[in-house]
Amino acid sequence: MLPFKTIIELLNILGIITIISLFFLKPRLKLLVGTIGVFLAALLTIAGITEVFNVGSIEYFYPGSYFAGAIRVKADLLSAWFMAIIAFSFAMGMWYGYHYLQQYTDNSTKLNIHLSAVVLSYISLIDICIVQNSFIFLVVWEIMAFSTFLTVIFDSHKNQVLKAGIYYLIVSHVGVLFLTLGFVWLYSQTGSFDFAAIPQQLSQWPAYEAIILFLTFFIGFGIKAGFFPFHTWLPHAHPAAPAHISGLMSGVIIKIGIYGILRTLLLINNHYTAIGYFVIVISAITGVYGVMLAIVQHNLKKLLAYHSIENIGIIGIGIGLGCLGLGMHQPLLAYLGMGGALLHVWNHALFKSLLFYVSGNVYQSTHSVNVEKLGGLIRTIPQSAWLFLIASIAISGLPPFNGFISEFLIYSGLFHGFTSYTYSLMFLLLIIVISLVAIGGLAVICFTKAFGIIFLGNPRDPEIKYHANDSWLKNVPLLIIALAIVMIGIVPSTVLPSLSRVAGIFITDIETGKYFLPDTPVSQVGWISALLLLSVILMWGIKKLIQQRQTIRRHVTWGCGYTGNTQKMQYTASSFVRTYRKLAEPILLINKKKEYPKEIHPRKIVHQTHAEDHVEHLLIDKPTQGIRKILNYFAFIQNGNIQVYILYGFIFLLAVLVFPVIITQIKVIFSYLNSITW
Repeated sequence: MLPFKTIIELLNILGIITIISLFFLKPRLKLLVGTIGVFLAALLTIAGITEVFNVGSIEYFYPGSYFAGAIRVKADLLSAWFMAIIAFSFAMGMWYGYHYLQQYTDNSTKLNIHLSAVVLSYISLIDICIVQNSFIFLVVWEIMAFSTFLTVIFDSHKNQVLKAGIYYLIVSHVGVLFLTLGFVWLYSQTGSFDFAAIPQQLSQWPAYEAIILFLTFFIGFGIKAGFFPFHTWLPHAHPAAPAHISGLMSGVIIKIGIYGILRTLLLINNHYTAIGYFVIVISAITGVYGVMLAIVQHNLKKLLAYHSIENIGIIGIGIGLGCLGLGMHQPLLAYLGMGGALLHVWNHALFKSLLFYVSGNVYQSTHSVNVEKLGGLIRTIPQSAWLFLIASIAISGLPPFNGFISEFLIYSGLFHGFTSYTYSLMFLLLIIVISLVAIGGLAVICFTKAFGIIFLGNPRDPEIKYHANDSWLKNVPLLIIALAIVMIGIVPSTVLPSLSRVAGIFITDIETGKYFLPDTPVSQVGWISALLLLSVILMWGIKKLIQQRQTIRRHVTWGCGYTGNTQKMQYTASSFVRTYRKLAEPILLINKKKEYPKEIHPRKIVHQTHAEDHVEHLLIDKPTQGIRKILNYFAFIQNGNIQVYILYGFIFLLAVLVFPVIITQIKVIFSYLNSITW
């Protein structure tokens, strides 16, 4: 097997070669080469991951420069865990993207930029996971942010897409600002950009300074992850991007923020209790707020984006729980929290990418993702419908699929925390349990609505034309993801040994491996899930067998005046969740629009509701409106008169020449006044 260093170097060289070759190929070949390039990169990454899991940690240096110093590269088990997510997600995403982008092969320039950005995103994400130099880390992070921006604005001719992409880029740079602030602060204290210098320096800091440093990094990484209240970019960027990019953003890009938070915890390596309380509370708020907004969305991709925020909250609850376990020296609590969070990172990457890819199939079949206008798609794209159902059950945290396993670990940790004799902790964990239960229940409501309205019933809008575009070849990557979802759900023991090793790197004060994640209870849950799945399949088989042996007679039943199977007789997405919406109105920002009947016999009455984000309204919209109002007072400067613009330049040059003279004369006057004896 090749050395890890050689693998990473080949990976970067492969990325460069792939990007260069794209500009010299025909459009259809571009797609093929771009997809193959990502697949080869994923295979190289898997080879590197295997080596890391074999030896535990690999470290080497590059000379660097006088300013940045030596560039240390280190791949540990945490790096390998996230590299595996990146490799699998990008391979499946580009496989699906190969079919999704076939309709755009007539635009060579657009494909060049898009595919190059995808490859660059992959390489930068892998490099982020292994680089241990803060200066280089920021450079690679910036490359990742900009290349992701380019993938989001694929349909840049649409004003809304370009606006969403710029929004994402601005918010990303706000995050970079906080990361830069944190690293500069550390550099001023250590005199080094190397991560290795951080733990020793922080051990000498007062607790409040270390916690402030963590908060600085948490904001920087939390913006990328989508924690409340830094989540506002997600519902704009996800719907704007192509389906395969939406899946990669939700499955991978936001998870690199989680990686950054976990890496920060390893570097700080102290003050876990205070950090744990903060993270678990902000995560519970994130999860509940995300799912509450998801339910009332009309755009399918925006709905899924808010569920990404919800699942980031669940991951954060696990991280916060793990930190509390570390701070209170309860290793099993730490293992369950960190293990549940790490597994949910994987699980979310699977079921959320599957949901976004199916939304891509829905869009290609109907050219719409408006839930209010869709219906009956199970007859048009049946494969996609069943795949959406599997992912919906998984994201709701229900057995027998993978989402249940990771949430089971987090629940186990929460209940284990009740055994502590700290009443404040017990009360907090009770609130978190209630929050997690609420998240799961609301997710069930949301995906019952989404699946029922979109795939069941009949078409709701006659203007939308349905096209059957399901094919086994196109859906192979989706089926592979679905298989992984089922496998983790019914055979969780396949991932527990690796998961236990990764979670174990946070436990530094006890013998490594002493407290493994409890295999037996989780395995029992897996067997019960498998039994449940087999029971459902068996009952379905018996039903089909009985139906085949009997003649089914169809007859119109008395329907109390029901005259036809029309779209007006069905629930809309809004009416389905009307009761919930009315209960949640005090928290959510709901705009209503109602058209009252004006005729004696009105043909239709329209009642529309649109949910907006309270946080975005308060933190983004209102300040932006205030700034715009102030700037409007200076709008006269931009009057379109070329002569006036030339005058501005002349005034500027005059000011540059005269201002230094005025300053010099003022200094002379003050010097003279100071020399006078009064």
